Amino acid sequence: MSQNSKDLIAAHLKQSLIALERANSDASMLAAARAIAAAIIAALRAGNKLLIVGNGGSAADAQHIAAEIVGRYKQDRPGYAAIALTTDTSALTAIANDYGFEQIFARQVEGLGVRGDVLLALSTSGRSPNILSALNKARELGLVTIGFTGGKGEAMRSACDHLLVAPTDDTPVAQQIHLAVGHGICDEIEQALMREA
Repeated sequence: MSQNSKDLIAAHLKQSLIALERANSDASMLAAARAIAAAIIAALRAGNKLLIVGNGGSAADAQHIAAEIVGRYKQDRPGYAAIALTTDTSALTAIANDYGFEQIFARQVEGLGVRGDVLLALSTSGRSPNILSALNKARELGLVTIGFTGGKGEAMRSACDHLLVAPTDDTPVAQQIHLAVGHGICDEIEQALMREA
């Protein structure tokens, strides 16, 4: 590599570090994260479940977060109810075929969600039609609605009881912040519910 070549890996890490530091000092984002953790804790405590949706990398994050809740985050403890609605290929393809891609999550929310459950919707743009449709269906059914988005994702706000806005417009960096905050929320959930076990 020549001296004039840019080290893309180091540049990405530096950009990520700057964004994480900005997130760590963003009082409104941290307050939203604490409110989100409290809402999920209340739902799980009441015997309800967490449903999670997202597209692409956010779909992978949905599965990751669900696994931390059902399995364990850091400590052995009872499993809690969390389902990533991104994983059932038969449901996803049947719904997309019969109702259209915009309904792939809303239809699952309709079939699996009950009043008091929580829908966590991950969308860095905040404009994905299938995410907005799922949030609107969840609202209609009485679920608590939570959104994780990026700096331009304000379109989600009207459909969310709680909205976490990562302080970046860069999609991969926003996803990294979402997962870092998601891990912090998993820690809050685990600690709170283990104190009651």
